[in-house]
Amino acid sequence: MKARLPLLVLGFVSLAFGVVGGLARLTPLDVPLNVLAFHGALMVCAFFGTLIALERAVALGRLWAYAAPLCTGIGGLALLLGRPLAGFICLTLGAAVLVAASVAVLARQRSLEMATLLAGAGSLLVGDIGVFFGFSAVPWWVAFFALTIGAERLELSRYLKRAPPVRAAFVAIAAGLLAAPLEPRLLGAFLVLLALWLALYDLARVTVRQTALPRYVAVCLLAGYFWLALGGTLMALSVGYDAALHAFFLGFVFSMVFGHAPVILPAVLHVRFPYHPALYVPLALLHASLALRLFWVQAGAWGNAAAIGLFIATAVALVTRLDRRQTARLPAR
Repeated sequence: MKARLPLLVLGFVSLAFGVVGGLARLTPLDVPLNVLAFHGALMVCAFFGTLIALERAVALGRLWAYAAPLCTGIGGLALLLGRPLAGFICLTLGAAVLVAASVAVLARQRSLEMATLLAGAGSLLVGDIGVFFGFSAVPWWVAFFALTIGAERLELSRYLKRAPPVRAAFVAIAAGLLAAPLEPRLLGAFLVLLALWLALYDLARVTVRQTALPRYVAVCLLAGYFWLALGGTLMALSVGYDAALHAFFLGFVFSMVFGHAPVILPAVLHVRFPYHPALYVPLALLHASLALRLFWVQAGAWGNAAAIGLFIATAVALVTRLDRRQTARLPAR
């Protein structure tokens, strides 16, 4: 666990500066130009790339796989230090190792879920390579998240009985997402289809009727699927490009982060993340401020940043409070 924590810290450094860079695009903040310019790469490749690659390395259990989060974490630092060429080389190397780790996971467990995770990692790699050749990486980064999250939800909902046509529909959507970045409007249409599939067949529609952590996770997921559908609709109609991207990256992706963190962090860091109703506060702030952003961009953006910061503070408080309680119960020596 101690060896994994520095990798996670590298990712969160990129998250912090990525959020600041996003705010600086809308409000007069005095930040270095590289922080402003690489807002998207810091958030997607350096933060989420590190987070997802670290999770994949833990699942695989091979030392070489940790080169992926190490490279993406270092790549984020290079971007922050004004070394974009070195930064994107490291980010691309990290994505390549993530692809290799995903191949190894698929070889170990041949399934639709693992194949979709590999497709997601491949989309990240294509997007990163695209930076060097001048084509837009953003649609490929969108596909990376959509395929990765779709695969994880399919894996976590594998105990639900699904008819062959339902699984076939998921295969068709995943295949479409893998090719759709070549045509942004088509990508939007497949995002809407993914949102509908998840809303109809994900485990969240069952667990939302439970209590405590299962209900909280389900609320996060179902709210995220709404923003996924909205973002996809805006992309398909080629209207409100900024609103579409933030509906996807903030409304959908960060809802997934808020919902999965109590499950993923214990697996990655071997710490307990207890449920508390306070987790609903940053979640509500995230969605309320995102809705506000559709009408008042600056205020909504600051609300988004506050929601992310509040969630991190709440998570740290819950984990450390539990740790202090457990330490206090230990017998004196």
